[in-house]
Amino acid sequence: MAKHPPGNALHANFDVDYVISYRFTDAGKAQAQADFEKLARALAQVGLATEVRNGDNQSLLVFVKVASDKHLNNAVYRSRYANIAPTGLLRFLLSSVTGWKTTTNADSRVKDWLYGVRAAQPDKETQTSLTSQPLTQAERFRIVHHMITSPREEGGAGLTPKQGEWKNVESIFPLHDRAFNKEWMRKWASSTFITAEDLDELRDRLGEKIAFYFAFTQSYFAFLIFPAAFGFASWVLLSSFSPIYAIANSLWCLTFLEYWRRQELDLGVRWGVKGVSAIQEKRREYQHEKEVKDPITGETVQIFPATKRLSRQLLQLPFALLASLALGTLIATCFGIEIFLSEVYNGPLKSVLVFLPTGILTTMVPTLTTLLTGVATRLNDYENWDTTESYQASMTQKIFILNFITSYLPIFLTAFVYVPFGSLIVPYLDIFSLTARPFAESEKQLTAPKAGFEINPARLRKQVIYFTVTAQIINFAVEAILPVIKAKGFHKYQEIKAEQAAKKGGAAPGASVNDLAEESEFLARVRSEAGLGTYDVTVDLREMVVQYGYLVLFSVVWPLTSVSFLINNWIELRSDAAKICMQMQRPTPFRADSIGPWLDSLGFLTWLGSISSAALVYLFSNDGLGPDGTPATIKGWALLLTIFFSEHIYLVVRLAIRFAISKIDSPGRQKERAERFMVRKRFLQESLGEQALEMPPSSADEEITRATLEEEARQGSLKTSTPAEHFWSRQRNWEETAKVGAGLIERMAPNEGKKQQ
Repeated sequence: MAKHPPGNALHANFDVDYVISYRFTDAGKAQAQADFEKLARALAQVGLATEVRNGDNQSLLVFVKVASDKHLNNAVYRSRYANIAPTGLLRFLLSSVTGWKTTTNADSRVKDWLYGVRAAQPDKETQTSLTSQPLTQAERFRIVHHMITSPREEGGAGLTPKQGEWKNVESIFPLHDRAFNKEWMRKWASSTFITAEDLDELRDRLGEKIAFYFAFTQSYFAFLIFPAAFGFASWVLLSSFSPIYAIANSLWCLTFLEYWRRQELDLGVRWGVKGVSAIQEKRREYQHEKEVKDPITGETVQIFPATKRLSRQLLQLPFALLASLALGTLIATCFGIEIFLSEVYNGPLKSVLVFLPTGILTTMVPTLTTLLTGVATRLNDYENWDTTESYQASMTQKIFILNFITSYLPIFLTAFVYVPFGSLIVPYLDIFSLTARPFAESEKQLTAPKAGFEINPARLRKQVIYFTVTAQIINFAVEAILPVIKAKGFHKYQEIKAEQAAKKGGAAPGASVNDLAEESEFLARVRSEAGLGTYDVTVDLREMVVQYGYLVLFSVVWPLTSVSFLINNWIELRSDAAKICMQMQRPTPFRADSIGPWLDSLGFLTWLGSISSAALVYLFSNDGLGPDGTPATIKGWALLLTIFFSEHIYLVVRLAIRFAISKIDSPGRQKERAERFMVRKRFLQESLGEQALEMPPSSADEEITRATLEEEARQGSLKTSTPAEHFWSRQRNWEETAKVGAGLIERMAPNEGKKQQ
């Protein structure tokens, strides 16, 4: 990807760092003016310059940039090497280091070094540090965002959009770099693979958190080439539910998972963020119960008892049970209705009624999921996490439970309920006859056969195809195409509404009526970006994890699953890039050193996949026909033994793969070793001098004369020497030691002739 100097985007955007959308629709004029004055003052007090212009629909656009290079340089140095908050332990440490020439505010490149994120000690001069490590656009935006949003006691303006005293602040966002976005989409659209340099450029623009998502998806896409090729060969050459394919797929999933663990570490070192998760940001909503003094550092620490939080976390168990019952009952009910309508009912409008369960699920599942997500959020708030990272990790676990149920439960019901027990269950599905009774011509059309019912053996395969192909296409349309249509429709609606108001003579003056000519195009673009949504990378990460689950859990049913995902993910990478560039506000570039708790979700799915694949291979070992709806052919001991051995083999193979990958060197590990070596070398040189690592001088550098020997003897006679001193005075240096040792060897070693005899 072509390089764009960081300054280009700023100049194209009138050197604006951030835009604050301030909406005063619900506030009185006097109150709105007072709140806006407070906003401008708060920004100025932290070294930010501001300009204000008119926005759409009773809003103002506040343009923000760092007031001077001095403010920026100090903020950058603090961002790289010191603590954001000038309190506690790090304040004490920084105040003790009197040689550092920096301001009294805290600083994040020193903080990174103190927490081990940066191995190299920072230079004591601010300008030298900045020259050796140039500022990226992502780092600049992250620093300015911190100046805007961090609490006042930590040196920031303390803005909290839509909350508390800043409820009129609707959003805070940087502006898109149109030139970079255009080049980004052009390059990726014409490339099969995304290179490491492309990811580096993306990280420099959008930050590590988003770069990690694209790095993961690219690695996943590249790894899919093998299972896609092997899956296609299995589909052509092997029988259904092939144990060979199941073993190969499980091995691939394990290898990919362990490879990505290593890749995360390498990228963390490459991007200078390894261990950055240790620098955790305090949540403003955190409520401590007491304050204690740390016995080691002496700083005051806010404490919330771990036992109390654990007792609150235990509420996750009833939440998981509630979610399972609510979503499980809905999905199981629709599952029963669908079986009744498709395999029992034989009356009019059957081809139409079979879509009734789909309609119910499409309507009810999102609604119920939204309600349960609200419950999960309130439960997460009740747990009172002290840091943003721990709060998000806990929330991810709860969301994963909901996604697991809604995504995989229908297939689990088909594979492990309908296929083994269908003939026993179907006769009792008459309770769902109400769904078709108004259309039936006779009672016989609604009655399930008491005997002789045969299940549909192709049902499971069709269901897997739906979730891995059809659902992926629908999701792409909803995510990438529908928002464009909605945006154009809304824009057209706004134009029609404005025209009608103008005809009636009641149209309010447009937001651009007072724009200067040289600013009009720029302000129109800013107003457009202010109306866009906020990009949440966790949504896209969740999609990838759910997709991976289909591959590891159920691809043994239909080996072409990986082929579908390979094609989908090539498109997904490009569509996500386009979504960020055109449909969303530019994301704030937050830092990260991994994909977060989603890695644990991948590990859980891989483990569960080793069990489900083995169980499916056993159940369908009779040429893929399965138990035929009766459990008589299923031997419980054999099924349990299959699961037991598959799980334990999985654990052993995982250890072997992890050990093998740990022995493979990588650029990231080499860079980390080099940095640690330089730290040790610098320490020794600063502590012991430049000659600390040199060999001691040889005797050739010392002039030994009769006078020096007599002087040594005279000095020795003036003091009483101990036996130890006499012992260590026999040989003057290492060369004399070597000479004496050679003479001893000469005298004691046998002659060559005697040795041969």
